[in-house]
Amino acid sequence: MIDLRQTFKSFNEKKILIVGDIMIDAYNFGSVERVSPEAPVPVLNLSEKDYRLGGAGNVAKNIKALGATPVMCSVIGNDENAIILRSLLTKKNRISDKYIINAERITTSKTRMISHGQQLLRLDAEDATPLNENLTRKFVQVVKDAIDAEKPDAIIFEDYDKGVITPLLINEITWYAHENNILTTVDPKHRNFSDFKDVTLFKPNFKEFLEGTGLSIAKNDINQTLALAKQYREEKNIDNMLITLSEYGVLIVNETSDFHIPAEKRDISDVSGAGDTVISTITLCMASGMPINIATQIANIAGGLVCEKIGVVPIDKQQLLAECERVLS
Repeated sequence: MIDLRQTFKSFNEKKILIVGDIMIDAYNFGSVERVSPEAPVPVLNLSEKDYRLGGAGNVAKNIKALGATPVMCSVIGNDENAIILRSLLTKKNRISDKYIINAERITTSKTRMISHGQQLLRLDAEDATPLNENLTRKFVQVVKDAIDAEKPDAIIFEDYDKGVITPLLINEITWYAHENNILTTVDPKHRNFSDFKDVTLFKPNFKEFLEGTGLSIAKNDINQTLALAKQYREEKNIDNMLITLSEYGVLIVNETSDFHIPAEKRDISDVSGAGDTVISTITLCMASGMPINIATQIANIAGGLVCEKIGVVPIDKQQLLAECERVLS
């Protein structure tokens, strides 16, 4: 029997290195009371602005919310949003920006227009061009320096297809992690999907799995998805293959077993950031020595809990512990 309270307490001793696309999640809140006379669009009367860490930054926030120490490695621009992003890291969230490089590119931001809890529009500013070889090699060295200095318990690759993660980076850091006996977990996107191999855990959602493999199956066809996940795991020498299926829960495949965990019934408000919470939670559980079946169940519960909240928000550790004790007891 797993001592959940002791395991959650052990999170406080862990250090997790996150490599990937960090960004700003901006929110413009207001009310809509009329349609513009200039075009048939609603007019948002702005009442509040809020800036939050997004992308890999939200993973760092989840790691910190669970009690562990996040080490953030990324590349951002030399622009006004870079200043805002660094302030969000260091002042608002107290996360070090020591291993973040500034480059001649746009700092990624997603600005959402929201009225009465409903998102009306999202504005994206980004340069998703992959880092060139020189900048990639510079960044690889920064990540290796972070591994040497911080001695993390696990490394999370958080890929949002915004250019920070490249095949060269994946190969170099995966190899370096193996050399240092460090767990590697991956939250992939389409562009680099097939470049990840020899990792501890690979966590696409169902859409990403289909796009990354070129397959076409129904989301509710659990048996077929399990069979294809087994095949892909073996081809890429992945220890654990975790596929999230939203309303159908999650499934996990490894060398010795495979199983499907149905979704908990929730009042879903917003699925934004749920994948970040899942990869953060399962990585910490694995780094704490928890069996993969229990770690998957806890991550599934965590993902469901954040979907009950509006916007990209990190998991509440005490709420997660209480829910796990209720569900898993």
